[in-house]
Amino acid sequence: MNRRFLAIINPAAGGGRCGRMAQDALAKLRAANLEIEIAETKEPGQATILARAAYARGCRQFIAVGGDGTSCEIVNGLFPEAENGERPALGFLPLGTGNSFLRDFTDRGAEASAAALVEGRRRGCDVLRLRHAGGVLYFTNLLSMGFAADAAVVANRRFKPLGQFGYILAVMLCLARLRRRAFPLRADDDAEPDRRRCLFLSFNNSKFTGGTMMIAPQASTDDGLIEFVRWGPVGRLQLIANFSSLFDGSHIRHPQASRRAVRSVEFQLDAPIDIMVDGETFTLDCRRIDVLPGALDVII
Repeated sequence: MNRRFLAIINPAAGGGRCGRMAQDALAKLRAANLEIEIAETKEPGQATILARAAYARGCRQFIAVGGDGTSCEIVNGLFPEAENGERPALGFLPLGTGNSFLRDFTDRGAEASAAALVEGRRRGCDVLRLRHAGGVLYFTNLLSMGFAADAAVVANRRFKPLGQFGYILAVMLCLARLRRRAFPLRADDDAEPDRRRCLFLSFNNSKFTGGTMMIAPQASTDDGLIEFVRWGPVGRLQLIANFSSLFDGSHIRHPQASRRAVRSVEFQLDAPIDIMVDGETFTLDCRRIDVLPGALDVII
């Protein structure tokens, strides 16, 4: 078994906690006979550059040392090159804020992730691909638009150092100025685009977001499908009354909620919009989401 990895560290993740804890965590992996090269990011987007350069020189095993955003940056460094190349593997030292993706596999966080790296446990994982007017974005967790993206934008801009509590504060602020909008789209072979107003749309590869919110309880990381969750234009009082259901997945039983497993989604937006992808926010003119089945090995 190849035991050589490139660990890409985001020292700012988790409000700086990652930078303080990373070296000790990696030292324990080295003591278990893993060969680990280290690269540390100094600014947003650098993990993508580091991963792309490493893949080009033949590196195929990576460790994301940070949170969901660090993992997403690494995935965007591995693809699109890995679409037609050798399949890469990604392990985790979850020292960031949310670490939502890993909750599909374990609730033991860094302990379980480190054990998987030492033991070489891996499984195939789908990668979702967003085509937008400016290029392509890849992700393994989810893409949200509407209320969930609005909350992520506020959390990232105003409350990020507060972690999960900051996300809750952002949700409360967005609740006060609640917006319900249409995001015209056509999923799979739909005859007509869906132009109905909604609270949020979410396109999921895994179940969780915001740390412990189970937005897509029926999502699977290896079924070759996009779990498409829609919550209609519920009002403020309804949202408050049902807010706790977002944490156990029961929100999809609400009369205005729906979910579908689809292979692709085509958007018919007339302008760029705010979206949240794997815990990070972007403003993009979205065109299409589809799936690369089993394109990545995750070590977990």
